[in-house]
Amino acid sequence: MSQSDIINSRQIQWFPGHMTKTLRLMEKEIRNVDCVLQILDARIPLSSLNPEIERITAGKPHVYILNKADLADPDITKQWLAYFKSAGAGCLAMDSKQKGKAAATKAPIEKELAALMERRRNRGMVGAAIRVMVVGIPNVGKSTFINSFAGTNRAKAANKPGVTRGKQWISVDNFDLMDMPGVLWKKFDSLETASNLAFIGSIRDDILDIEELACGLLSSVRAIYPQQLLSRYKLEEDALALPPYELLQAIGAKRGMLISGGEVDTERAAKMLVGEFRASKWGRLSLERPPQRNIEPEENDDAQDVEIDEQ
Repeated sequence: MSQSDIINSRQIQWFPGHMTKTLRLMEKEIRNVDCVLQILDARIPLSSLNPEIERITAGKPHVYILNKADLADPDITKQWLAYFKSAGAGCLAMDSKQKGKAAATKAPIEKELAALMERRRNRGMVGAAIRVMVVGIPNVGKSTFINSFAGTNRAKAANKPGVTRGKQWISVDNFDLMDMPGVLWKKFDSLETASNLAFIGSIRDDILDIEELACGLLSSVRAIYPQQLLSRYKLEEDALALPPYELLQAIGAKRGMLISGGEVDTERAAKMLVGEFRASKWGRLSLERPPQRNIEPEENDDAQDVEIDEQ
């Protein structure tokens, strides 16, 4: 059974009305900011790169944040950093929940805006605030990043999509941050993109079939991290050859998730699986690799806090 057979025969979509309003607000406000800071999920950098945000913010200096790097495969994160560097993009990888980490973005933002800062100095505008629009998909950690940047709880944060519903201005030192609500796009390019967004929780679970979601996750992860899966759930090697639903049943049975008659409670098992993946209980995993460009990651990169200089 292929992943397309597993992940909902219905196309995964979640685009509430407030997201349309957010895109319109973004189009209106982009002229009022100096640069854009786009938060991506380090486990799925491409799938979390919103093409609508890219379209609206084109032409403004950008810094990309590979957030939740503590959950991602550090070797793959290094490859992503090298990939962004090859494209001439400013980029950092970090865990914004870690105190003080987000403050590391201040220098890269100032570097991106060096020409603007020089013009302001020449005009006697020393001390003028740098206006930064902070954008990203739902549940990618924007509010957590801003709170870390500010050193206090200035933005609403929760481990679920759809918490921030309107723009918020937050002033920190010489920065004015515009926190925009998380937004998806109306039509996903591929089933893989939609599935990856669902796996990390950027699409609300209550509109998805949790068992199909878990089966799709198992199908994806066992193809790239089979040993982590076997180790976490104490499975034999031959379990990897099972169809995804049977693999879900085997894992549920191992965890003793049984109902009357000795059958596996697959819904409970599915919720457990998805929850453990999101909490990094399977280990540090990345679901996407960068497209090949014959790029070698730098030997001394620290995947938790690495700046990519603009070429």
